[in-house]
Amino acid sequence: MFKKILIANRGEIACRVIKTARKMGIATVAIYSDADRNALHVKMADEAVHIGPAPANQSYIVIDKVMDAIRQTGAEAVHPGYGFLSENAKFAEALEKEGVAFIGPPKGAIEAMGDKITSKRIAQEAGVSTVPGVMGLIEDAEEAVKISGEIGYPVMIKASAGGGGKGMRIAWNDEEAREGFQSSKNEAASSFGDDRIFIEKFVTQPRHIEIQVLCDTHGNGIYLGERECSIQRRNQKVIEEAPSPFLDEETRRAMGEQAVALAQAVDYASAGTVEFIVDGERNFYFLEMNTRLQVEHPVTELITGVDLVEQMIRVAAGDKLSMTQEDVTLTGWAMESRVYAEDPYRGFLPSIGRLTTYRPPEEVAAGPLAESGKWQDEAREGETAVRNDTGVYDGGEISMYYDPMIAKLCTWGKDRATAIEAMRVALDSFEIEGIGHNLPFLSAVMDHPKFVAGEMTTAFIAEEYPDGFEGVQLAPDTLRRVAAAAAAMHRVAEIRRTRVSGRMDNHERHVGEDWVVTLQGESHRVNIAADRQGSSVAFEDGTTLRVASDWTPGQRLARLEVDGAPLVLKVNKVPGGFRIRTRGAELICHVRTPRQAELAALMPEKKEADTSKLLLCPMPGLVVKLHVEEGAEVQEGQALATVEAMKMENILRAERKGVVAKVNAAEGDSLAVDDVIMEFE
Repeated sequence: MFKKILIANRGEIACRVIKTARKMGIATVAIYSDADRNALHVKMADEAVHIGPAPANQSYIVIDKVMDAIRQTGAEAVHPGYGFLSENAKFAEALEKEGVAFIGPPKGAIEAMGDKITSKRIAQEAGVSTVPGVMGLIEDAEEAVKISGEIGYPVMIKASAGGGGKGMRIAWNDEEAREGFQSSKNEAASSFGDDRIFIEKFVTQPRHIEIQVLCDTHGNGIYLGERECSIQRRNQKVIEEAPSPFLDEETRRAMGEQAVALAQAVDYASAGTVEFIVDGERNFYFLEMNTRLQVEHPVTELITGVDLVEQMIRVAAGDKLSMTQEDVTLTGWAMESRVYAEDPYRGFLPSIGRLTTYRPPEEVAAGPLAESGKWQDEAREGETAVRNDTGVYDGGEISMYYDPMIAKLCTWGKDRATAIEAMRVALDSFEIEGIGHNLPFLSAVMDHPKFVAGEMTTAFIAEEYPDGFEGVQLAPDTLRRVAAAAAAMHRVAEIRRTRVSGRMDNHERHVGEDWVVTLQGESHRVNIAADRQGSSVAFEDGTTLRVASDWTPGQRLARLEVDGAPLVLKVNKVPGGFRIRTRGAELICHVRTPRQAELAALMPEKKEADTSKLLLCPMPGLVVKLHVEEGAEVQEGQALATVEAMKMENILRAERKGVVAKVNAAEGDSLAVDDVIMEFE
């Protein structure tokens, strides 16, 4: 077995690999750029080597620099994680020449399956059903438009070397095909150093389901069930689960056997993933093979008890697989929510800055992974599992140079409903401040009827949130539970206030029992009867809710029981009440005396500033292109500017017809959120 491995990556996946290597008694080497000097993976590794400036194309994906780090440290093997050099055959070849093991598949398999065009041709030759499309490379935008018209809209424009949603666009007409081709080409060149593009038919109403395969160098191959990855935004997976709520055992077996056969056809050895799109009749079509560890691998680990990183290391060391297909069992259900540094209220645009608060929920070990002894962190035991794979820490920075992922929050339960409920509580317990994040959106999905029923496709987000995410309106029964909790917490805060003031010895007599709770546009008159065990909150209609908690004023996380059911609230004090976040909703909750409520109703509402004649930068980023000049007349939907952030190009368009009065930014400018790019007459 190896004594020292280098992780050619950063962030949460580097930390993830380090944890398994540590449990195996293997020393680790981290590499880092200028931006990652104080990163968590650098702190966790036994050694760390600086490899260059912040941009990935000057550090993490420069093969010569990674090779120098290997030579400096004497690492015997390299784990590439995902992204960066993980599917780069030249890197695998360079390692082979150096006599260093690549903890991944042979370079021949990477070349055959890592390139989407080649992999589809091999799949077709192997008799695997594939999506209709043009496999040849597309030279320019006009050829893209011509081919798209021949295939028939909608089409998917994809980077041949792409992955992680980068370099992918859906086009529904000629104009979108033309724009999509250029954007995909630019993103592919920036992210992968390879701008080759191809086009295929976009299958409407599909599910995205993938099979995890594991092969060794002795001809053995198995599949470890499937993952449902249909909740996607901009072709980037957001929520994954294992197994899929849609597949039956017959389809699972057919997909699994086909995936293994395809892997073995290219002499694959390591962990890999074969992706399929599946229609409503459970017909499945090969999409691509990812010759690396997937972002969503934890859900497979949670239901099988197999540590995939350990298996990759053992295969790279020449070991045979220690299990057969008959040994693989799927137990319970697992969910993964990708927590991103992005603002869901601004179209999910990237957010950067310092994590002034970062407190993930406590990890809990349960299920097959805990039973196998492969749990990654010290965790208490429970009936449901909570796992958080992360590469950040409280006070750390989210950089504009890399993928905006903060963490992968995972839960496991005995069945799907249990895993979902565990995820709801875990999301509500996750505290992040200082940057925009998508926790509210993830919570909203967990409560969405279609998701709960397992009735989703890759169009779920586009169909259910066509105008973007605007927050959550809590159901009446949930809202009432929050109101009761807020009233009880306010009473506790008032007792603390009178005690601190020292006005009376028997302070509780000076805290009233009648209050008006206002939240989400509704007011509830309540009466609170308190005792040592909690509070009984009575509403005007005669309903009484029992509230119990050990919350004390100043705590940002309140764990309560309302009528015996758990309720987790993120709480911040505001004048006259609280700012409360729970289940995807953000509420300003006022708790007032009846007289205060009467007076508050007479106060005028503050009007927001009019920004309708301004084009504001929606996220920190670089102005790549200005599409119009001062004095230009623009039409609704016309491209105005392109801003690049976190390796993604974002085209800003006119919301209505108008004339450009002033352009305040130039191409190449770095802008902050809400900087004015243009003004209109």
